[in-house]
Amino acid sequence: MIEVKIDSIRVSLMSQHRVVVLKDVDTDRYLPIWIGPFEADAITIQLQGVQVARPLTHDLLKSVIDEMGATISHVTVSELKNDTFFARIVMDVNGQSMEIDARPSDAIALAVRANAPLFVAEEVMSAASIVPETSLEEADMDRDTEPLSEEEEEQLAVFRDFIDELDLDDLGKN
Repeated sequence: MIEVKIDSIRVSLMSQHRVVVLKDVDTDRYLPIWIGPFEADAITIQLQGVQVARPLTHDLLKSVIDEMGATISHVTVSELKNDTFFARIVMDVNGQSMEIDARPSDAIALAVRANAPLFVAEEVMSAASIVPETSLEEADMDRDTEPLSEEEEEQLAVFRDFIDELDLDDLGKN
């Protein structure tokens, strides 16, 4: 199992769906998982410490688990089948380990309320994670080619100046 943390929750510009991005705590691998807006809000509200007037569904579930004397040990994104992620909520109930099937979004919303660690199965991370590409500056430092000539630097400077002078504050205000 690979321990992850919530890196961010992002909004799709094309739909009402959100993406929770989980980051491997030991490497620069990221696992994006599409989730619904309500689950995204439930995760975000807890992470930001926003107080709500009445308990949300995940707060209610956490209260029921607590009242029954159980504790949430951890949450695992355990499988990926037909482009659908599956998760398991692992609980300690009277000294016995119990696993509950859940959607990753609900499991994560519950884990943040219980301060429980998040894990991803190695097979899932291998199949669906992404590693960001290096930036242009890093790529320039890594390449084995010769540095740019003075003439090439001057030609590029024209484009750099143009980009630096762009006023984007009024973009789209017509």
